[in-house]
Amino acid sequence: MTGPLLDRITQVRAFNRLYTGVIGVLEEGLVGSEYSLGEARVLYELAQEGVTEVAELRRRLDLDPGYASRLLGRLESRGLVVRERHESDGRRQLARLTEAGRAEQQILEERTIEQIGGLLGRLSEDDQHRLVTSMRTIGHLVGAREQPPALVLRPPRPGDFGWVVQRNGAIYAQEYGWDATYEALVARIVADYVDHFDPAREAAWIAELGGERVGCVFCVRGSDDRTAKLRLLVVEPHARGHGVGTRLVDECLAFARAHGYTAMELWTNNVLAAARNIYRRAGFELVDSQPHHSFGHDLVGEIWRREL
Repeated sequence: MTGPLLDRITQVRAFNRLYTGVIGVLEEGLVGSEYSLGEARVLYELAQEGVTEVAELRRRLDLDPGYASRLLGRLESRGLVVRERHESDGRRQLARLTEAGRAEQQILEERTIEQIGGLLGRLSEDDQHRLVTSMRTIGHLVGAREQPPALVLRPPRPGDFGWVVQRNGAIYAQEYGWDATYEALVARIVADYVDHFDPAREAAWIAELGGERVGCVFCVRGSDDRTAKLRLLVVEPHARGHGVGTRLVDECLAFARAHGYTAMELWTNNVLAAARNIYRRAGFELVDSQPHHSFGHDLVGEIWRREL
């Protein structure tokens, strides 16, 4: 095997070796204890569930019957676990923690929290956020996806404005082939917003999905004091389908109403079908359109408006 795939496999293996060392799996015992990783995982699962069927425990931890039996046997010999038959079905085996087992699991939990806290404590607040977001991304891509991620809208923080410019430029280049002049336009809009920000009349929101930045929108003063302008709506491709764009537009409309505006306008282009659908569902109507050549393409610019 050669080429890009082999390079990626090498990078994944390197990450695995690094992370294995970080979490202490290569130490004699997990978090400095006498227990192996497998034993600690069994103690943790039993502590979460109380009494657990051994077959279900094996399924959750992806253990073969022989290995699971050996793990439970070692824990049982230390007085931490008790195995017994189900009262109504002798073929089903149950496992539960003893009082000593619960005490040991609590010690392991406290040591784990202390160890991870020490790891995070070496990082800045921003680096902690980057680390947790990257871990969440790995979990989303290769793990179970049973729970939908939480969607949160928040005001921009330092660093977010640069992200807005970068992601607008990258997404529109990737999806529509727009050149760097669009990114330059976004940079001017963002700089003007920061330089002349009026909190009584303007606001911006960053959308986070599962703690990851996935979208933004700006509400600024329009052509007059009664008209607000919606600008720079963007949603990351992988976050679409979660209602991010709709939530951002709804938040923008709610802010405009609450701050004395009686109408809202926006400028877009006819090729942006997904955004136009969001605007239409939010009650905007197309009021004007003009052809223009911008961002390296012949486009049709559109003005949409709705009363508040």
